[in-house]
Amino acid sequence: MTNNDIFKKLRVALSFKDTDIIECLALVNYQISKTELSAIFRNEDHPNYKECGDQLLRNFLDGLIIKNRGPR
Repeated sequence: MTNNDIFKKLRVALSFKDTDIIECLALVNYQISKTELSAIFRNEDHPNYKECGDQLLRNFLDGLIIKNRGPR
């Protein structure tokens, strides 16, 4: 299972929209545009597909923790 698959499953499970994901990433000072984010959720055979790196997924999870629990 790739990082893209994990990210897609988290997005569906949490019922997050692009803006929700961008807000979570902003909590850990990670900037991403809607265009870059949509490229991550595309199919692998799409020409604009982009792989989700470890850093992006880690920062999303850290932002999700801050959103749900609050800052440390």
